[in-house]
Amino acid sequence: MKRSVEVAVISDTHLGTYGCKAKELLNYLRSIDPKVLILNGDFIDIWQFKKSYFPESHLEIIKYILNLSLTNCQVIYLTGNHDEFLRKFSPMTFGKIQLLDKYIFELDGKKTWVFHGDVFDSSVQHSKWIAKLGGIGYDYLIRLNNLSNWILTKMGREKYSFSKKIKNNIKKAVKFISDFEETASELAIENKFDYVICGHIHQPQKRAITTAKGSCLYLNSGDWIENLTALEYNNGSWEIYYYENDVLIDLMNQIEQKPQQTPDEYKEIDVFFK
Repeated sequence: MKRSVEVAVISDTHLGTYGCKAKELLNYLRSIDPKVLILNGDFIDIWQFKKSYFPESHLEIIKYILNLSLTNCQVIYLTGNHDEFLRKFSPMTFGKIQLLDKYIFELDGKKTWVFHGDVFDSSVQHSKWIAKLGGIGYDYLIRLNNLSNWILTKMGREKYSFSKKIKNNIKKAVKFISDFEETASELAIENKFDYVICGHIHQPQKRAITTAKGSCLYLNSGDWIENLTALEYNNGSWEIYYYENDVLIDLMNQIEQKPQQTPDEYKEIDVFFK
């Protein structure tokens, strides 16, 4: 059974890169029945696009979203820095797909502002060659991380994220994330928005921010490289969706259906919780 979702937001899928978790993303998309699907930037990574690497699993996601737009679902494609090439064509509408740089709409009477967020990133705005070099380095770091996690899993050890460790331990990175969230929220409050939704920094977040001028709810949909997260709106509330939570539920259901659990299955659950 598909879950009914009023609005689903995904960002930073980076199709066309080795780090993209295309299989998991397609599983997620197939599990929901959204009225509105917002692709909030960096959907296809044009910066690192290679003819030699665009596997069938990545193409399947594009096909699925195109087919989804032929149903009752409205698809909003917002441009990001890795697919900024498309900004020269926005705004554009084809069928039920809209190509925009930002999306403003109302949800149950509350003003909502959605945009990728790279406008706040000075390295993207003023030193694009540095940003692109960083993007290439990040892709190689993810490939190395995937290899190390495969080895750790085979050894029965907990997975490890190089980039998360770096971000969490470098004060400048932590400050950048905090400044990003506060800057987006302050602008939203000044413009009387109740919700502001971004991507770009690959940091899923749901945070109420208050200033002397008012308050808003800041949201970030994370990414489909490491966090595997999305935002979902239902019954007047936003929630962060974590793909790993569904993986755990499926694992538990599979084991419950078996008459007995083997030591290996216990080990698999134990590794997941560590």
